[in-house]
Amino acid sequence: MTNCDIELGRSDLRKIGLLLVNGFALMSYASIIEPFRAANKLAGRELYRWTHVSLAGSPAVASNGASIVASAKVGDALACDTLFVFAAGDPSSFCDAATFAWLRQLSSRGVTLAGVSGGPFLLARAGLLGGYRATIHWEHEPALREAFPFLDLDASLYVIDRQRLTCAGGTAGLDLAIELIERDHGHALAAGVGDWFIRTSARRADRSQRLGLAERYRVNHEGVLQALAAMHTHAEDPLDRPTLAATAGVSIRQLERLFLRYVGETVGKTYLRIRLDHADQLLRTTGLSVTAVAVSSGFAGSSQFSRAFRRQFGYPPSRASLEARRS
Repeated sequence: MTNCDIELGRSDLRKIGLLLVNGFALMSYASIIEPFRAANKLAGRELYRWTHVSLAGSPAVASNGASIVASAKVGDALACDTLFVFAAGDPSSFCDAATFAWLRQLSSRGVTLAGVSGGPFLLARAGLLGGYRATIHWEHEPALREAFPFLDLDASLYVIDRQRLTCAGGTAGLDLAIELIERDHGHALAAGVGDWFIRTSARRADRSQRLGLAERYRVNHEGVLQALAAMHTHAEDPLDRPTLAATAGVSIRQLERLFLRYVGETVGKTYLRIRLDHADQLLRTTGLSVTAVAVSSGFAGSSQFSRAFRRQFGYPPSRASLEARRS
């Protein structure tokens, strides 16, 4: 039996498992586990107990090279209330049948399953996200949508849907953990944990993972923001300039002047950069071919796409795809 075993007379003890897949992000892991540790400290008693799990029971290695000692392995009879699954790197390439079977087994026993950062991809691969709302780190979202087009995904910080928790990772784990502490033990303890970690304001679950376009581009002109939003939405099927101008509520000539003034470059150059950034993300996270990524980024052919990509990034798209497979 592991140290997640039920302790007689401690009905308020929450037992947590932490499945660490090599390449997991240390920030995502710390943001989840540290609030539970702080809750124990502030309460003056053990409210949460956790067990680290790796695929084979050996130390799990984070993306920065740090190692976490595991006391259990996939397949063990883990007695936990909630299992957090941490994965980063390229979670779309993770295909370990034994892990998926183990996750399904835990689910059948009533264990709540939580995917963090790229972890939701593993839950989806195991067939455990169907019928649930979910989120995932924005970097992995295109690949997840490509592999599982019928999932109910949104771009929020985290989602709690019955016995499925999904979290974008990074600092969003702090928000999720504090909400879980509040649900378990009330607002006062949750607020104390927030203060412990210098959390001066709470972030709701439905907050966006990324900066808004106004903050990202440092633009406050509503018409320009409308055009930028349309560009990002239509990276795969580019809109023409008349449509963008109509979206912004100005003439084509005025739109060009506004972009030069507020964005610092032409409409065409801005739109091309957005599409190439979209392509770079697909190459690094989906495993799609260069040709497929070219089509998914609105280019007529792979040669045209490759030339534009090289001009933008200084290397060919095949290199971005190869580096993603090696990571």
